[in-house]
Amino acid sequence: MNPTGYPQGHALLIGVANYQHVSTLPGAILNDVNDVAATLSSPKYCAYDPANVVTLLDANATREAVLKGLDELAARAGLDDTACVFFSGHGGVVGNPGNEGSVLVTVDTNLADIEKTSISSDELATALAQIKVKRLLVFIDACHAGGAAISKRLTDGKGHELKSGYSSNTFAKLAVGSGRALMASCRADEESAVLTGERNSVFTTALLAGLRGAADKSASGFIKVFDLFNYVSEEVPKLNPNDQHPIFKADNLEVNFAVALSHGGKKSPYSPGTAPKADEKDSWSVLEEVLVEIYPSGPRDQEVWSRAGGDLSRLPFHPTGQAAWHAAIRTLKQGGGGRGISFGSLVRTAKEDFSNHPQLAMLHAP
Repeated sequence: MNPTGYPQGHALLIGVANYQHVSTLPGAILNDVNDVAATLSSPKYCAYDPANVVTLLDANATREAVLKGLDELAARAGLDDTACVFFSGHGGVVGNPGNEGSVLVTVDTNLADIEKTSISSDELATALAQIKVKRLLVFIDACHAGGAAISKRLTDGKGHELKSGYSSNTFAKLAVGSGRALMASCRADEESAVLTGERNSVFTTALLAGLRGAADKSASGFIKVFDLFNYVSEEVPKLNPNDQHPIFKADNLEVNFAVALSHGGKKSPYSPGTAPKADEKDSWSVLEEVLVEIYPSGPRDQEVWSRAGGDLSRLPFHPTGQAAWHAAIRTLKQGGGGRGISFGSLVRTAKEDFSNHPQLAMLHAP
């Protein structure tokens, strides 16, 4: 265990299940916030200072209180710190099709006066921009479905309605800025499952496991942002029998930054200069790390993706090499990226360029 913990970690966790004016959500939403807070604060897991982990639940999660909580997070978190913002509750879609925005639905949101009683995506983006840290990660678990049927529209019983969820435009807006990333529980057209009888939502179940060490497959002693998303994105579809795919947005993210300690900072038994054997570490993770190192501009660097049989038009564009490799490897693992490319062909092509690279040498290319 690391006796110094992770004092640079700060978090604001918000959860609303029992709304004043719109439909309630399963109690698992409150469990989600409490369990994430406990995991972040635990010296056995993420090792944040408990004083730096603030929760706002139900009646305490008003519009005013949430904005104040974000202001206080900005005030206490320094430039070299890591900040996490977690929200579980209703989201609402506003605006015209093609130009849709979103609102965060706080406990006191009144559908008769959305503008003054909810938090718009512009307001939320502005509040996040005031958090002047090098590493900011935003989690949104919304569009819930589970327990009693939850409509895709929020109503107040007085004739006012609001489309439930978040627009894809909002996710991109909230991730703007260097060192900032957003992880959402599902795509804009999907539902975030809360399975009957389960303590947590599907997304938060996977997130908790990742924060408790499952995302640190290399036993580095840290939970890192790309590793965490990789883990969550692979686990959620396994847990949810219906379609649910978490999404990840990052505008200018070049580094696989640490979010927290893993197992209180427990590291691999390997010395700093000794790499584990490929079969002792997830081969996909090793390959991604190596590719980021040797082709820093991404899959287009030295045309490595094309030479390995891939189709660059099948890959999403990302402004940084690391983010581009992260997305490309995930696409390849799911069977995409071009008909002719595979794990083996990519390894073989990289070995042709860097025949003496020690980590590449340990990767088997079937």
